Amino acid sequence: MTCTILVGGQWGDEGKGKCITYFCTKDKPEIIARAGVGPNAGHSVEHNGEKYGLRLTPSGFFNTDAKLLIGAGVLVNPEVFKHELEYLSKYDLEGRTFMDANCAIITDEHIEADKASSYLSKKIGTTGSGCGPANADRINRKIDYAKDVVELEEYIADVPTIVNEAIDNGENVFIEGSQGFGLSLYYGTYPYVTSKDTCASTAAADVGVGPTKIDEVIVILKAYITRVGEGPFPTEITPEEAEAMGLEEYGVVTGRKRRVGLFDKEFAKRSCMINGATQIALTCIDKLYPECAKVNKYEELSQEARNYIEDIEKDVGVPITIISTGPDLEDTIDLRDEKL
Repeated sequence: MTCTILVGGQWGDEGKGKCITYFCTKDKPEIIARAGVGPNAGHSVEHNGEKYGLRLTPSGFFNTDAKLLIGAGVLVNPEVFKHELEYLSKYDLEGRTFMDANCAIITDEHIEADKASSYLSKKIGTTGSGCGPANADRINRKIDYAKDVVELEEYIADVPTIVNEAIDNGENVFIEGSQGFGLSLYYGTYPYVTSKDTCASTAAADVGVGPTKIDEVIVILKAYITRVGEGPFPTEITPEEAEAMGLEEYGVVTGRKRRVGLFDKEFAKRSCMINGATQIALTCIDKLYPECAKVNKYEELSQEARNYIEDIEKDVGVPITIISTGPDLEDTIDLRDEKL
């Protein structure tokens, strides 16, 4: 039994939702915990032919045997939380979805401040979800916590105790981060970053797990790179080049068109180093090599695609254990048994 952290290794939009869906179906963790900043990050999840966009609920929600937790490090917008409970009601979230008492609460004032700031909304290109102002209030010790909000009372739990007891009892625990390494307040392309660190060590702290209890760190890398909003992007290509390659994408939360660039091995190497990656999940290989769409055996990938994957693995120095070849769960090559 293991405690696994999954984080984005680029600027978000790496395909975390698909990978989390796969891991939570294949490995069936008893606990799925959300770490990260808050509702400024969207995860796209496809399950049984239906597509969901989530901002707070752990992406493994469809695993109805799992307890879903939101760690204290995550900002919570009660309206978003309640909406997702209703939105996903067919998966019986009531009674198994909880947030830590110390989650900080985003208010309308935080959202208004985010949108009203020309620096945040125009120069930095934030999502306008109120996370930056809320984290500023948290640092200044003047924000309400979930335990202060009456309508959240039935959803409050001691997340660190639940998670650590599960680990000690030999259960599988899966911690999902949000956004990506390049948006880390500490290690990203400052000031064009989010309002806290996004690395695996902070994801562990977000849910109250010490570093000695983490078994695996999976860093998600897309076979090319995308970025929403402003900031440096060394391998960026023009919109015309991206369109010609069939690489047009849009953000889950904002709907903004994503900037597109080529894979950056040096950036990936640094991301894996700081996150302490034990595995890489490589997504969207089918977008670069359409002939590989829906392939689920490594030997059936084209030679060109295999060369591309092996070149990344060699230079970054971390085993690529998962290769995604499409949006469905079946569109996955799982090499963990032979590489770990």
